[in-house]
Amino acid sequence: MSKLREQIMFLNTFIRRPAQVGAVAPSSQRLCKMLVDSFDWNEVQYVVEFGPGTGVATQLIVDRLRPDAKFFAIERSPKFVALSQRRCPTADIVHGCVTDVQRLCHERGIPHLDAVVSGLPWASFSTSLQNDIFEAMFRMLRPGGRFATFAYLQGLGLPAGIRFSKLLKKNFTTVTKSRTVWRNLPPALVYRGVR
Repeated sequence: MSKLREQIMFLNTFIRRPAQVGAVAPSSQRLCKMLVDSFDWNEVQYVVEFGPGTGVATQLIVDRLRPDAKFFAIERSPKFVALSQRRCPTADIVHGCVTDVQRLCHERGIPHLDAVVSGLPWASFSTSLQNDIFEAMFRMLRPGGRFATFAYLQGLGLPAGIRFSKLLKKNFTTVTKSRTVWRNLPPALVYRGVR
């Protein structure tokens, strides 16, 4: 699929279900690289990606995995599952809900997670959904495990964005923010947390 067709499909999904994608365009290569560079991939054996979307970050993850690593991604949209799978044919892209992460890990023989990479639109989620996802994630993310996600600048000051920032600080021993990636639509930054 051409990049233009991919962008049109993404925009159409945003128009129909803005809370599902949270942006008008796929994440830029620059933002995805900053997201994926949040981890020391030599130390990551078990990793999951929440919301791979079009698979830009997924491809970067696959390229960095060590030989004995186990990885899969969970995507809610069947169209994005197909796009991610086309971009990353060797990746295990699951059509499902991230709150099922524990069951999906156990089905793959993954005892815990060392890393969670998230492309979810957190500021679009209700309080209960944010909490449900965190609760599911923490059943699998080991102590010392790492989490990285991005946030759009325009959402940082909104109630859901503020709530998400507080949720990060409450649940991780350390939380840091990257510099802003201006070459993303919309501009964004990366949150990094250590459990």
